[in-house]
Amino acid sequence: MLTKDLLRVSRAGGGYHPRFADEGDERLAARVLGVYQGHVGETRAALQAALTDLEGEAEDFKLVRGFAKLVDREATFETRADVPPRRARKRAFEAAEAVGVVSESERAAALDRAADRLGVERDAVESSLYADLDDRQVLAAVDSRWSPAELRVQYNLSLAQTALFDATEVRVRSSDPTTLVSAVKRLRLMYEVRKTSDGREVVVTGPDALFSNTRRYGTRFARLLRTVAGASEWELTATIDDRGTDRELHLSQGDVSVPGVEPVTDVTYDSGVEADFAARFSALSLDWGLVREPEPLAAGEHVVVPDFAFEWRPGGTSEVRDTSDGDAPFRVFFEVMGFWTPEYVQKKLDRLARLEDVEMVVAVDESLGVGETLEAQDHRVVPYSGTVSVKDVRDALRPYEAELVAESAADIPDELRPDADAISLSALADELGVSEDALAEKSFPDHELVGRTLVRPSVLSAVADDIEAGVSLSVVEAALEPYGIDDASAVLSRLGYRVEWEGLSGGTIRERE
Repeated sequence: MLTKDLLRVSRAGGGYHPRFADEGDERLAARVLGVYQGHVGETRAALQAALTDLEGEAEDFKLVRGFAKLVDREATFETRADVPPRRARKRAFEAAEAVGVVSESERAAALDRAADRLGVERDAVESSLYADLDDRQVLAAVDSRWSPAELRVQYNLSLAQTALFDATEVRVRSSDPTTLVSAVKRLRLMYEVRKTSDGREVVVTGPDALFSNTRRYGTRFARLLRTVAGASEWELTATIDDRGTDRELHLSQGDVSVPGVEPVTDVTYDSGVEADFAARFSALSLDWGLVREPEPLAAGEHVVVPDFAFEWRPGGTSEVRDTSDGDAPFRVFFEVMGFWTPEYVQKKLDRLARLEDVEMVVAVDESLGVGETLEAQDHRVVPYSGTVSVKDVRDALRPYEAELVAESAADIPDELRPDADAISLSALADELGVSEDALAEKSFPDHELVGRTLVRPSVLSAVADDIEAGVSLSVVEAALEPYGIDDASAVLSRLGYRVEWEGLSGGTIRERE
């Protein structure tokens, strides 16, 4: 991005058109790069003088300054002085106070006195006094990553970003809407997705549209452009507040491109409330996976993109399932309504009311006072203040879970005969694609349930032959290992033994009394 004073736009026809650099300006870009490279080892003042001369030769001095602004960010400036400037000034001022400087000779005497105290020559003190001022710093290196053509492309991107500083609304059509919405949410901008006759349009606003213009949100619009321009096809229309007059800005892939586009990653969640909830929920071993930014949902003529979806994953697998075969997992969508403006809350309520055949849980900040409205729309409501209670959300999911467990239990036989000699209930549930709860009422004629593991009686007999009182626990664990049984305590209890622990060194097997 450039600074606002370097913005070059045309207002012809009442529009707002950035004056982009074209291929003919690449020669000027090369000269700016050359000025920097030719002034390595010289002061910033000398560099600036050379750039000023170049401005006088160019058709538009702002273009020179724009190119220079971008190259300057790749430059390294150093303070070079024999004595640290602050130390030199301190000693010189102390000496001047003692001498009483009025004439040139008295100034020289003060510098000599300061030099004596610092153990250097007078010239070293004099040259160090203000060496840390910007115009006296020295250009140490220019590590520009751009060729003249790439500098022009980067300039055009930066110019377009600067033009968005005063945007109050941005409307985007993109061939990659998922990435676009993800970036919008991470930048914490308000948005909605509208259906159009030929696709979808993402409409992005900030508090600017509802409160007052703030540069903070303007720069977020500008940063969003990097993601927008990363798509193969896109169109952007923005409403610009041009000193109190609304003007339209239009951009497309023919205007701006971004070599090596990097995704927006600085803001992971819309808010700290969401980030906190996601971390606490994901730490639990549940049969629900948490999906960030799931697919858009149709809401009349508009689209809703929920914050999360709870996906039913029996066994607690963390992987998002492949739905290409049409067998999509069951999802309950989750929206977090935080401190929003009344207008935005009403817009969100209207969108949620238009959802059809969608299971939705909504966490609502109690200060909004819209819980009853949402419940009337048949959504499950979890009120919160400060943080969203994982327990309350868990309770809201239990009715769905009960139905899913019942359905999965009905799909498997009442009697189960696993092939393995020993298998844990969790492993068997994973094999069958159900939760462990779905196995609760099933019988296992060939196995005995020992702890949470199904074990054939023959295995228990074989293990019993290898165990006797007085052996170490490690002997028992070795006997169970070939069968894949890791719950030694449950097996020992079943066989009438217990473990007598000996500090941290291990345990000895004893008969239960």
